Amino acid sequence: MPHAIETKQLTKTYGSLKAVDSLDIAVEPGEIFGLLGPNGAGKTTFVSMLCTILKPTSGSATVNGFDIVREANKVRKSIGIVFQDPSIDDRLTGRENLFMHANLFGVPASEQKERINRILKLVELEDRADDLLRTYSGGMRRRLELGRGLIHYPKVLFLDEPTVGLDPQTRDHIWKYIKELKQTHDITVVLTTHYMDEADRLSDRIAIIDHGKMVILDTPQKLKDTLEGDVVAVRANNVNALAELVTKWLGFPKTKIVDGALEITVRNGKVVMPRIMELAAQNNIYVESIVLREPNLEDVFLHYTGRNIREDTGKELHGASAARRRAIK
Repeated sequence: MPHAIETKQLTKTYGSLKAVDSLDIAVEPGEIFGLLGPNGAGKTTFVSMLCTILKPTSGSATVNGFDIVREANKVRKSIGIVFQDPSIDDRLTGRENLFMHANLFGVPASEQKERINRILKLVELEDRADDLLRTYSGGMRRRLELGRGLIHYPKVLFLDEPTVGLDPQTRDHIWKYIKELKQTHDITVVLTTHYMDEADRLSDRIAIIDHGKMVILDTPQKLKDTLEGDVVAVRANNVNALAELVTKWLGFPKTKIVDGALEITVRNGKVVMPRIMELAAQNNIYVESIVLREPNLEDVFLHYTGRNIREDTGKELHGASAARRRAIK
């Protein structure tokens, strides 16, 4: 079976800046494929090329079997996109927005009403379908945008930060819809997100991208398994001194300080915890709390990129940072 998406040495440069650097990625039909990376890593540039918004500098890619350069129109007709920023007309009703999108994508007039009713039911907006978008909550708008992206039955759906800025309960509902959309419509989903729990819960496989390059790609569980250990999180009155001590006297080099807590990745964490407590007491360090947990995707991300994933600190221009703006000028 052919890949839903396949890239070969896909590259995008702006002057001396390589926003995307020789990416080779194959996405299987029907999977939810997650893209993780800090701001400026190249995620949005990569997705923009796949959606034919940007042309690659070199390399090639196919989406649904169509070349993103030579067959751009066919690619566009076969994909759906939900952008990070709102892109829906709040002067229209929910139903009118869906009708407009159906017309833009050439959905036969005889099928539009049935498809729209089905989408409204799927995203649970039947009761609000004829209300203006300006009366919708943020979560309701996001659900309608998800539905709008499916009105023409795309083979691949691109979701760029689909739950950014939403409250936890609404995010949970959106996750449920994404799962249902994949199952009911048998589509491939490409998801970019800053939320580790979102990537972990939704993705069949995850690619970590940094500085335009692929760092690692695997299932969420296998990515976590690569760290080979438990995480012991310690809060104390002097975590910096404790970090030096556990490295020097206990021989644990995998330490980091996250949100004021010392996190130590070790094998057999239950045995190690009393040794850490004893070492702290011997050096007059007061331990406020000590917790054992399994590695999570945040640990994986930090391990492979050397930094924490962070919220957007500045708008990218189709995936490029200030460096691209300078290159364009």
